[in-house]
Amino acid sequence: MRLATIQDHCLKKKGKITGEFPFGEDVLVYKVEGKVFLLTRVEEHPLSLNLKCDPDHAIELREQYDAVTPGYHMNKKHWNTVVLDGSILSGEILKMIDHSYEQVVKGLPTKLRKKLLA
Repeated sequence: MRLATIQDHCLKKKGKITGEFPFGEDVLVYKVEGKVFLLTRVEEHPLSLNLKCDPDHAIELREQYDAVTPGYHMNKKHWNTVVLDGSILSGEILKMIDHSYEQVVKGLPTKLRKKLLA
């Protein structure tokens, strides 16, 4: 999966979506309403993503895929690192991105959350 595909997918999400480089020019961070839902090192090969995840689902994904590990430099209970080495179908990766976005949106104020999840 190419970085451009991931970027396009993130930017199509509802709400104020930003792509920023707050940790230097090689770490791209996507946020919804100012809250992080995806991080990636743009020069890394293969590309990997840090994605927020429901704790129980995070464990399931780690057991199902060798390319999914506890989040690098993140809270390992709530974040996974997904290595895009070709072992996970693109559609599944997009679902993981969607899940991360939804997990972050769930933590937003009620009025905003309802608007974004409608």
